[in-house]
Formats: sequence, C-alpha cells, structure tokens
Amino acid sequence: MTEKYQILDKKIHLSRREFVRLAAAGSIVVLGEGCDTVSQAFTPSSAQMAQLAGDAWVDLKKQQPTTNDSRYTSRVNRVAPRIIQAAGGSPAEWEVAVFASDDLNAFALPGGKIGFYTGLLDIMENDAQIATVMGHEVAHVFFNHAGQRYGRTAATQAGLGVAQAVIGDGSQGSQLALGALGVGAQYGVILPFSRQHELEADKYGVRYMKQAGYDMNEALRFWERMSSSKSGQPPEFMSTHPSDATRMAALKQEIALLGG
Repeated sequence: MTEKYQILDKKIHLSRREFVRLAAAGSIVVLGEGCDTVSQAFTPSSAQMAQLAGDAWVDLKKQQPTTNDSRYTSRVNRVAPRIIQAAGGSPAEWEVAVFASDDLNAFALPGGKIGFYTGLLDIMENDAQIATVMGHEVAHVFFNHAGQRYGRTAATQAGLGVAQAVIGDGSQGSQLALGALGVGAQYGVILPFSRQHELEADKYGVRYMKQAGYDMNEALRFWERMSSSKSGQPPEFMSTHPSDATRMAALKQEIALLGG
C-alpha cells in the first residue's frame, strides 16, 4: 500500500470507528438520502483526492496518446486560464492536456488536471462552448464532488457491513477512490456524479463563464446539440445525470438570474 492510500485509508478507518460508536448508540441511520451527515465523516479532503488523481492522470497519459497539435491545444489553452481564474484558482497550478481520440470526452481531476479529447473539440463551434464543459468540470473539482461521492459510497458500504473488506485491502480501497474520480476502466465525458452534483456543476459552470466573459447562452446551444445527438437515454430516476429537460430548464433559470 502506498503512502497516499495509507493517508486516505487512515482517515476512513478512524471515521469508521466513530461511525460504529454512533451507530451502536442509535444516533445515526446509514442508508437512504438521509446519510449525508454520515458520509461526510468518510469524505476525503480535496488534497487527499488530488493525491489519488495524480497517479490516475499519469496512467491515463501513458495509455492514451496526447497531441501537441496547435489546432486543439491553442483553443483549450486560451480558455483554461480564464475559467480557472473565474473559479478562484491559479492557472499556474493546473495542467491541461488534449488526448488524440475521436471520443466525445472531457474531464477535470482533483489536483488541477484538465483533459479534453480531440473528438469533442471537433464539434465545439467556439471558445464559449469549450468554456461550457470546462467550467462544468472545474466546478466538480472545486466542490470536491469526487470526494463526496467516495464518502457516500464508503458510508453505504459501512452500513452494509462490508467496509472493513474495502478498508483493509489497499487495492480495493484504491479502486473505490478511482471509481469516485470517474477514472477507472473508462474515462467518460462529464464524470458520473449524482444528479445533484451535475446540476451544481452546471450552475457554477455558467457562473464561471460569465465571470470569464463568455456568452452563457452558448452553454444552452452546446447542451441542445449534445441532447439531439443522443438516443436511448434512460429515465432520469435511473441515471446519475439529470434528464436533458431538467438540465436545460435549470441552465435557463440560472442564465436568466445572471442576466444572460
């Protein structure tokens, strides 16, 4: 077990003892939507998630070729500093890479890593649409959604009585963390957080766009285009993502609130 996992597992192990004590006293209920307070005890910090994400980033760059083609890199490098600053971060502390793939993918990882795929950039009509996705992904990082997802998963497993198996085995603990990051076997576009996290990332993503000087209405145009290209989407209650209708309605409301 590496040091980074020792740090993470130690936090969870200590939290688990406290969890067991409180559960025995009848002070908490584990499962269901009311488990947010419990899951907070299991939630790693942004710094701890960044340690995990660092290795995932290195591995991904080994597995998936990047490109230095200025047709792509110049675009993301124009947008990234503006969005990061709008979110309250320092561009110097972030790394941006473009992966040579036709996949419609993009992501951001704790610790300041942003990845865009050439396939997604090929269908983006302007910098504001790049800012739409980048703002959304950066919001996931700044709100530590990956850590919150890890915490909820760990709390649920503790409630099912199997947390010790996860915590006691470094490799399984690592997989849980990487799953929360959304960087397991597949690196999907807009990581699979909860519907609440997705809507929060949308909300702050357009706020970052406005702060950075981009046309927020391009967010609507981009999502409408993405929506029209999809088929066979599951019902909202079966998905970790909000339905397109819910997402669009929330975006329109936020953009109107911001004067867009």
